[in-house]
Amino acid sequence: MTDKPPFENSASTPDGSADRGTDPGRVVIVTGLSGAGRTTALKAFEDLGYEAVDNLPLSLLGSLVNPRGPLPPALAIGIDIRTRDFGTGPLLEAVDRLLAETGLSVKVLFIDCEDDVLCRRYTETRHRHPLAVDRPLIDGILHERRLMAPLRERADFIIDTSNLSPSDFKRWLEGHFALGRVPGLVVFVTSFAYRGGLPREADLVFDVRFLDNPHYRAHLRPLTGRDGAVADFVRQDVGYQRFLDGLTSLLRPLLPRYAAEGKSYLTIGIGCTGGRHRSVVVAEELSAWLRQEGLRVELRHRELEAG
Repeated sequence: MTDKPPFENSASTPDGSADRGTDPGRVVIVTGLSGAGRTTALKAFEDLGYEAVDNLPLSLLGSLVNPRGPLPPALAIGIDIRTRDFGTGPLLEAVDRLLAETGLSVKVLFIDCEDDVLCRRYTETRHRHPLAVDRPLIDGILHERRLMAPLRERADFIIDTSNLSPSDFKRWLEGHFALGRVPGLVVFVTSFAYRGGLPREADLVFDVRFLDNPHYRAHLRPLTGRDGAVADFVRQDVGYQRFLDGLTSLLRPLLPRYAAEGKSYLTIGIGCTGGRHRSVVVAEELSAWLRQEGLRVELRHRELEAG
């Protein structure tokens, strides 16, 4: 997968640069666990046209977002335990104050990650966890998790980056926070292998391992669900069309409800054992149906892209 933006309606100028004046009054507080990806997120917000500010002292938050001045450009503000005068209580109070006094759109994004993945990241980079100066690394991570728990509970958006590539992380951020994008639901469909783990960004997951497996046909094994012979084999399963009809019947009334609730980005995972045959066929056909329904759709085959 490349870092090409998944949507072509993000705010940009004719030369392709971000329009920094788009969507004034939007503020995203970017926080979460140390090492989970806050720096990557802020860079992505900057690419999306936000003014990104990192480690802003809480005492200066009100000055940056001045209710008496002109509406600021879209802001992404990084705040975590390394921030001067940080505290979950004071931060939440500051957010409530901004919501009450400014009328701005203020959202809290919490970036999470599994403990073992955080340990591996810190070990590989040889960086020191800010709360593990005089204690074991895992103790510092667990202590931070306890400190940040109230903020996670209050967050408007939570993303777990444990199994996300940087490009997938950026795609998720763009799906939720792109400036100037046409309102409406965007559906991201991904095929995957269960042995590689569930896609953590998925809102809905469907298991298609009940379908006949092309892997056990020698002439089909080296092919993928994008090949006609594999697609024909999977579709011949007696349960295939019944499942697909049931899936679309389930989704048809749900999708407008998601949109009505203000959800801008829905991820649907389709899984099988190896992620190369059955799930690919179903994901391709589901994506085609969603487009016929008039939805904007992004399609990814996780295991095929992994090589």
